[in-house]
Amino acid sequence: MKLTACILASIVCTSAAFAPISSKARAPAPLFMENEEIASFDPLNLASENDAADFDMKPAMASMIALAALAPEANAAGPDWGIFEGRTGSLLHPVIMGGTFLLSCSAAVKGFQYRRQRTLGDEISALKKTLPDLGGAASLSAAIANAEGGEEPDTALAAKLKAALPIQAEVDTLVAERKDLSSKGLRDSHFSQGALLAFLGTAFAIEGPLNTYARAGKLFPGPHLYAGAGLVVLWSLAAACVPAMSKGNDTARSIHIAANVSGMGLFAWQILTGWPILQKVVQLTKWP
Repeated sequence: MKLTACILASIVCTSAAFAPISSKARAPAPLFMENEEIASFDPLNLASENDAADFDMKPAMASMIALAALAPEANAAGPDWGIFEGRTGSLLHPVIMGGTFLLSCSAAVKGFQYRRQRTLGDEISALKKTLPDLGGAASLSAAIANAEGGEEPDTALAAKLKAALPIQAEVDTLVAERKDLSSKGLRDSHFSQGALLAFLGTAFAIEGPLNTYARAGKLFPGPHLYAGAGLVVLWSLAAACVPAMSKGNDTARSIHIAANVSGMGLFAWQILTGWPILQKVVQLTKWP
């Protein structure tokens, strides 16, 4: 309302500035004029010697001063962001990012479990190579029974086979572990959680500074903001390694793991540096 009133006052004052201040009424021009009158035709009296005195600078200067006085207030008033300026919008960022941290932990656990599932095959194959020849038997227990039975038991072979029983037990344990991990669908679950993490994390890493700017009119560069920016970069790097990882590239897999582990460290640092900010937001904002 102040801005509207000031504009109207400015228009009125500016109009008054251009109004003639002479008290003499100007006579209307005759309908028919003689030749000498046509030659000096000047209905607006632009050629008058008193034109310089017809403009009063005082009303115009008053309107300009009024606009200048109101300009800082008009410029300072930003758009009304509604609920996004209040406590609800301000708490949306820490709540979502807190959930994203838990999602990141879950994705990390599933990623390492899937890695364990993939590498178990190599461990099992290496252990099986240390087992003695079973002589065509289906299992180590059957080979021992064959060595001890029959008309001429082979006690030496039976002893050798029995010495391999701890190795066979370890193989059986690893096979059972791999079967259990395979039943959990870790590969698809890890990929789905990683994709959701990249989306939510990036979206709300941008939402946080936007909310701060809407509420305070400026940003506050510091460890929390820098850690968030670095975290988004690491998420992007980890996601960029996925195509090469699917083709068995171990270098890409190592970069993927390193980026995510470093990201977890930055995420933890963000929580520590964001806690004082959260307390200040709660203190300075109101519901909704």
